[in-house]
Amino acid sequence: MQKAGIVVFVLAVVAASAFALTEHWRRATFTLGASLLYLSLLRLTCDSKILGVLAVRSRRFDAIYTAIVGGLMTFLATSVDALGS
Repeated sequence: MQKAGIVVFVLAVVAASAFALTEHWRRATFTLGASLLYLSLLRLTCDSKILGVLAVRSRRFDAIYTAIVGGLMTFLATSVDALGS
């Protein structure tokens, strides 16, 4: 079950990369931010051995850091006007 969560995270990062390569930066930013928010939940619930390289520091630090960065990215993607005016 925990490995399936990591697969979902990796697929979201791949989707964000595809959006970035096709120059849809708002979608890429939103998708990457949402995947970081999901990673913070994974970090709180999964074992460090299963997360592997995604577990860098302590569980609390990793979860807080990815939640802050993911929240800022999703806020940036939703707050910028789509028409650029």
